[in-house]
Parts: sequence; C-alpha cells; structure tokens
Amino acid sequence: MKHLFLLILLSLFTMMTNAQRMTESTNNPLHQALNNHPEFFNRITSNPDSFGVQIIYTQIDRNKRQKPIFKEYSYRLNNQAYFYPASTVKMPIALLALEKINELGIKGLTRQSIMITDSAATAQDHVYNQPNATDGAPTIENYIKQIFLVSDNDAFNRLYEFLGQEYIQRKLTEKGYPDVIIRHRLQLSRTVEQQATTNPVKFYDTAGNLIYEQPGMVSKAVFEPTNITLGKGYMKNGQLVKEPFSFLNKNRIYLQDLHHILQSVIFPEQFPKKRRFNLTEDDYAFVKKYMHIYPRESESPNYDSSQYWDTYCKFLLQGSEKKTRYPNVKIYNKVGDAYGFLLDVAYITDEANQIEFMLSAVISCNTDGIYNDDKYEYDELGFPFMRDLGIAIYQQELQRKGKLPIIK
Repeated sequence: MKHLFLLILLSLFTMMTNAQRMTESTNNPLHQALNNHPEFFNRITSNPDSFGVQIIYTQIDRNKRQKPIFKEYSYRLNNQAYFYPASTVKMPIALLALEKINELGIKGLTRQSIMITDSAATAQDHVYNQPNATDGAPTIENYIKQIFLVSDNDAFNRLYEFLGQEYIQRKLTEKGYPDVIIRHRLQLSRTVEQQATTNPVKFYDTAGNLIYEQPGMVSKAVFEPTNITLGKGYMKNGQLVKEPFSFLNKNRIYLQDLHHILQSVIFPEQFPKKRRFNLTEDDYAFVKKYMHIYPRESESPNYDSSQYWDTYCKFLLQGSEKKTRYPNVKIYNKVGDAYGFLLDVAYITDEANQIEFMLSAVISCNTDGIYNDDKYEYDELGFPFMRDLGIAIYQQELQRKGKLPIIK
C-alpha cells in the first residue's frame, strides 16, 4: 500500500512537472520558435544535452518616447555547462582597449596613435606594422576594425597585451561580470606564466614623437581554474589519446554576460553608469559601425571579398552562406568558433519592417567527442542551426503585434 501511494505521488509530480514545462514552453516565444519548426530543430531539441545548446532572446519594444523595453527569454541557459568562448572574448577586450585609452587621459593619445609592441620575455612577439591596414599602421583603431570585420586573432593578442590580465579582470568585475576569465592569447601555445606576462608597448604620434610608454607586466591576477574535461578523446602529436579533453586554464565567459555586454554597447543609456564601458560618443559610433558593416565596406583595412565574403562573420540568419539572405537587415555582432563550439552574439535590426531584437546562441558541433581532430560539424550542424534559429526568430518578429513604430 505504501509503495502504491509513493507511485501515485510520483505520477502526480511528473504530471505537474510536465504541465509546468508545457506552460513555460507556451509562454516562452523562444521555445515556441523551436517547437514550431521541428524540421529545423527536432534533432537538437530531442537530445539537447548532446549539443550543449544555450540561447538568449531579447524582445525589444519602444514606448511613446522611444525608450526601449526589454523582455528576455532563454533556452537551456546553464552556467555549469561549460563552452569555450573562442573569439567572442574579443568583444570585451576591444571595448576595454578604448576605455583604457580614455582613462589614461594623456594629451595626444588616441585610438589612432601608432602602437608599437615590443618583446621583453620568452615567446613574445614584437610588432612594428600592421600589414592588413592600408596605411600599415598598428593602432588600437585598426586592431578593433580587424576584430569585428574578420575576427583577427593577432589583433586580439595585441590588445590583450596592452591591457594585461589584471586590468581585464578588475574592469569586468567592476561592470558586473565577475565570472569572466580572459587569461590567454588566441591561437598561440604559451605556458600559464607566459600568458600572464605581457609585452612592453609604446605609442607615437604621426611625427614619431613618443606619447606614452607602458612597460611589460607580470600579472598577479588569480583566476578560478576552469578545470573542465569534455568528450572522450583528443588528438596529440597525430595520436589519439582516449581521455576527456581538458579545458584547464582556458578562457570562460557566460552567454548572458556576452549578451549583456553587447546590449550595453547598443543601449548604453539603459545601463547604470558603473556597468557601461567608458566610451565617448565617437567611440560608440565607431564600434557599432564595425560591428555591422561587411568586410567589403571597409576601406582600411581592405579585404578580398572572395576570401572574406559579406556574411563571413554573420552566423545568425546567414549560416555559412555567401549570399546575403536579408540585405535590409543589419547585424551588430561578434562570432566565435573553436574546439567545435560555434557562437554568435547579435543585435539584429530591420528598419523597413520596424524590427529589432537581440539573439545569442552557442552550440557544440563535436558529435564524436574527439577534440583537436579538426572534424567538427560546423557546416553540417552548426551553421544551419544558427541560420535557421535566426530566421525563425526573425519571422516570429515579423508577426509580433502591438509594437510602437521605431523612429530613427
């Protein structure tokens, strides 16, 4: 009799839980978008743990004074489910580089100043020019352009060295992102100590006069170890190691932190001053411009459109397609892909149709669980997912009622 009673209680609990999930799904337009398109998402939603999908969607309405009103929804958001953030860490680094220039307040020091990176320790690069820039000048401005136009790793590394780990950690913590860990350069194999040691940097004006000199630094920042292992094996020196792959001492940033960092750039007035980046109006305009324009629209740096097509760094709505699916849509974003993780953090707007929303997503494209084998299903799984997710939300936005017109 006791066992029967427990079975009845368990059954009732299961029914209530399922009913709650159905209600949450019904009230969550993000869940609706996924459920309404099983032809696109059934493979993922039927076994979501295998793909590590996390999504954040922010509906944006305007009141009569054009003040934005946000409603944020999520799908499987989980800070305990680690993903490697790849190139998305470049976004806060670009913003902090501008902030540091402004805070130094040195006469003549701007984002256009010539930035010479020297070396003073083992495994450090010295950089005296910037080949991708039309004028060859290594500047904060040119590095930031490269970061948003084509997600350049060297550009990130130069800004990382200018900032240093301690500055990055302190500033992001002050802005409400204490869990962010940005502790290493990208696409360079370095020891923990080498990553903590950053290069001396000098800034010059166009006449060659020294404006500011920053010595090399050794960081004393203390990070929580990212002691995460994933998968069932990895390649090392051409051999398969049948052990989970370790992400120890790797970068970490939660999806909602990326989402809100971008939101604070697009809508700075909606954030408390302490949570904003210390940027000028011109800085904001500059960043937003290079977040959304295509590589071919950049005069300096100049890019070959056959190598860097319009949608090269636009995953949501576009996937990997080289044609521009929605020419009237502007996408302000930062993407990332590494170790099988594919990410996009975006503000999407279509003025003609009075649409604006934010959408951020991550998916793991490593179904065999083997890392470092360069066999990730970006093309078969990741890019189609990003494309279809963006389209599903965009189409849903087209049908959304009750919005006041956006006045630009």
